[in-house]
Amino acid sequence: MNIREVILVDHSKTQRDKVVNYVGDDKDRFKELMELFLGSEYRVTQRAAWAVSYCVENHPHLIKPYINKIVNLLDKPNQHDAVKRNSLRIFQFIEIPEKSQGKLYDACMKFLLSMDEPIAVKAFSITVLQNISKLYPELQDELKLVLSDLVKHETSPAIVHRCKKALKEIAK
Repeated sequence: MNIREVILVDHSKTQRDKVVNYVGDDKDRFKELMELFLGSEYRVTQRAAWAVSYCVENHPHLIKPYINKIVNLLDKPNQHDAVKRNSLRIFQFIEIPEKSQGKLYDACMKFLLSMDEPIAVKAFSITVLQNISKLYPELQDELKLVLSDLVKHETSPAIVHRCKKALKEIAK
């Protein structure tokens, strides 16, 4: 299968699932998908991101060699929302290496506090921030303040719900 061709047929669950099923638990096929995801073709990168996140949900170990590259990708300006959304979705399912935690925490906090980020990017950022703060309790006070403020001022019910859920978890 030519993953790039399948991705470019159309942007649908059917095409995503074809790629995810083809890749399965195969490191070489996942590498091919990651090369498309980390590439520079806007449409291909956007569509590959969706498939990557589902592959990682099914087989989290596949992403280990690429974690640092994805964290660095999140730091680049003008990244497509699909890339940010699906990258952050990935980080909900995996153990984040210590060397990547600080940079990822900062990126998620920036996304969460931005007025321009889509709801899904903010929602996934909340979960990633919560997961990292479990490892570093000293971050929890800062995160509680930010989340509490968002609950008061955010207009999106999805973000308010995710904030309240995270605050409840942090309180445990």
